[in-house]
Amino acid sequence: MNATDHRVSFRPATGEIPTSPGVYRFSDRHGRVLYIGKAKNLRARLANYFQPEHSLMPRTRTMLMLAAKLDWTVVATDTESLVLEHTWITEYKPPFNVQFKDDKSYPYLAVTLREESPRLVITRNERIRGAKYFGPYPKVWALRETTSLLQQAFPIRTCNDADYRRAMSTGRPCLAGQIGRCNGPCSHRVTIAEHRERVNELVAFLNGGDTSHLKRLQRRMKEAAQEQRYEEAARLRDQAQAVEHVMEKNAVVLGLDVNLDVFGLRSDELAAAAHQFIIRGGRIRGERSWIVDVELDDSPETLLEQVLQSAYEGEREPPPQILVPQLPANSGELEEALSTLRPRRGRVTIRVPERGDKVQLMDRAVLNAGEHLIRHKLKRAADLTARTDALAELQRSLGMDEPPLRIECIDVSHLQGTGVVASLVVFEDGLPAKGAYRKYRIEQTTDDTDSIHQVVSRRAAQLNAAREADLPPSGVYRDRPQLLIVDGGEPQVKAAARALAEAGIDDIALCGIAKRLEEIWLPGDPFPVILPRTSEALFLVQRVRDEAHRFAITFQRQRRSTSIASRLSEIPGLGPKRVQALLKYFGSVARLRAASLAELSAAPGVGPKLAEQILSHLQTPQAPDAKLDDEVEAGRGEENGA
Repeated sequence: MNATDHRVSFRPATGEIPTSPGVYRFSDRHGRVLYIGKAKNLRARLANYFQPEHSLMPRTRTMLMLAAKLDWTVVATDTESLVLEHTWITEYKPPFNVQFKDDKSYPYLAVTLREESPRLVITRNERIRGAKYFGPYPKVWALRETTSLLQQAFPIRTCNDADYRRAMSTGRPCLAGQIGRCNGPCSHRVTIAEHRERVNELVAFLNGGDTSHLKRLQRRMKEAAQEQRYEEAARLRDQAQAVEHVMEKNAVVLGLDVNLDVFGLRSDELAAAAHQFIIRGGRIRGERSWIVDVELDDSPETLLEQVLQSAYEGEREPPPQILVPQLPANSGELEEALSTLRPRRGRVTIRVPERGDKVQLMDRAVLNAGEHLIRHKLKRAADLTARTDALAELQRSLGMDEPPLRIECIDVSHLQGTGVVASLVVFEDGLPAKGAYRKYRIEQTTDDTDSIHQVVSRRAAQLNAAREADLPPSGVYRDRPQLLIVDGGEPQVKAAARALAEAGIDDIALCGIAKRLEEIWLPGDPFPVILPRTSEALFLVQRVRDEAHRFAITFQRQRRSTSIASRLSEIPGLGPKRVQALLKYFGSVARLRAASLAELSAAPGVGPKLAEQILSHLQTPQAPDAKLDDEVEAGRGEENGA
């Protein structure tokens, strides 16, 4: 039975599906929930799942092949569907839904407000009932220092529950209370009501950097000093200094009355990272990061919707304003859903910053998300087990006789058909072998497939020459690749296969990876190999392809820059230093080529006459460069610039 027949078997009649907003669930034959989604119109949305198979996304197609049941729940509003969808995703954790997860366990400050005598604790447990959370904080050692200062500034209970109960029942303070380190009701120096007032002051301070407590301490300190109560004045002075130190530890980024959260997002074809700055009282009070594997149909708007819901699970309360790089999907309904988490505190607004300090803060959040994504990928790439699994999976998926311990990848780069170059990168045991990278110049070509054919032919000739000469395995000839990857789809793979066949090479596996869909094409196969989006094999192939692309673009830019610099140096009165200054002023070769006479004249050290010479020289058609021997063909090697 094919996938279409299988879907028909559990597809409800169109008339059965309501046109109301709601949430739907796909389950397998064992009852496990596979996917949960929401819709403003259930009938219209569910009809999309029962289209011809070829029009569906790979993830959707796979999910439907496993599904055996479809259920839905009707709700009154779009906001209710948003909330219910997230609640069920959190409860059932369906494998085909996007779920942002913290990459690590962060420490929090928690005030246990539900207890008779609340206390301040450092915890990684996010489910303490009735606790008020602050953070998360990136460094636990810095949090311990902050907690120590807060205990001085706001003397509240520090002892554990057993010591507290014993002290309250016996009337004798615990050891911490006897030496003055615990200032809870168990010390019998304050009442439960007075202690609760101190706790409320601490919460107000942590909520928004409330300075009223500091001013009150300073006023009481001066009064005690004037009345010659010097011991009390010294104690109040120490508390005031502790408050000041806590405030200094958090950088001021906005006005002291500003409370908001900032979310940055960075993603590529396979993964996304989000970073949150928590701003309270104009200061960065905490930060948090998430990582998620993404699919082709996961847009940035959808990812932002998911991460905003994940950020305020449990006891976390959203601030009145949330800044994002772009508005998430269903932003209006999301604002309503988040506003319900702020009872009696007003509405939550989600917006994109346009100017000033908030834009700079957004840029920092996006930058941190990008750095986090890079660290995640490097950590994954360095994992020996993951690399071993990737090579084994690649062997199975491509039908190879052995795992591809040495992989070579070729990519072509050009600028609107000119300055065509190619790169060859090498990965051994899943890691880049940068000493074996090579660059190719392509002087005459018709299109990308012809360029691929030329480069593969030249590489094949080098491999044959090495085998015939029986050269020892060193340098570029140290080994033959088990797998050759070309950047492209079926046409590029056909061109590479033709080049290998012409050279008589049949012991090297070949494949191509097509952009966007990330499909793996094999020679002679009319259908691509679809690797799971979360597979280590696809991650490795993508990383090899991206490295070849980066290396080719770098070489192409170097050639363009060198070419225009050599042409400019031919102009009388324009030496090497002035050429470099000119390139630096315009920022790129493209901007220099596109500059007008007035723009050239405005450049430092360039007058109207020299500007005319530069413009005339740049507009003169360039003669083709003399063909240079390719460094790999000559067997000499070249600085690879990696």
